[in-house]
Amino acid sequence: MDTAPPHTRHAPLALALFTAPWGFVVANAAYAWATRHGGSDATGAQALALTAAHPGEMRLATVAAMLGSLLMVPAVLGARRLIGDRSSRLGFLGATLMAAGYICYFAVALSGITATVMVERGGPLADYAAVLDGAQSDPSAVWVFLLFVLGNLAGTLLLGLALLRTRVVPLWAAAAIMAWPPLHVIGLVAGTEWFEVAGALTQAAGLAVAGLRLLSASRRP
Repeated sequence: MDTAPPHTRHAPLALALFTAPWGFVVANAAYAWATRHGGSDATGAQALALTAAHPGEMRLATVAAMLGSLLMVPAVLGARRLIGDRSSRLGFLGATLMAAGYICYFAVALSGITATVMVERGGPLADYAAVLDGAQSDPSAVWVFLLFVLGNLAGTLLLGLALLRTRVVPLWAAAAIMAWPPLHVIGLVAGTEWFEVAGALTQAAGLAVAGLRLLSASRRP
């Protein structure tokens, strides 16, 4: 039987809520800085060119995204525990999709290290670009990208709605979490990463409040 006090059991989940979104703040900020004068990683060739031009920023973005993805799994478990039975189905669906999406994003982000190693090694960059494109379009891997998009956008929105319905966080905190999906989409349409940076910051603020509420709730008798 687990005899640890509730606040002790919940502390790691609360810590993840505080720290996980900052991985994406750093990742998006680094990518935004690398692409401030143009550039993209939409194709293998573009990813290699951007990495060659900004190796430090791209490595930082990759590692930060991987760490954020890793920490987001316990973070959404903490949010789900805060929601409890008050909106169980919506909270469960949002947390499950979000956790699965960020597990997939860890795999997606890892390709950034592959691009970095290719650039550092030199050689047939056209062939390297074809390898990167092939890895993303291979039928056995497409579902990873699709699940990442679903969890990243729909999962975050559903989890934010569950937090809003249960009133376990202030209205503004739930809205801050739900701001990530639209700001991310706006950034993709506008072609600038700074919208994603803003969305990551708002999400970080909202999840931090959830972490504080989880610690507060765990200390009550």
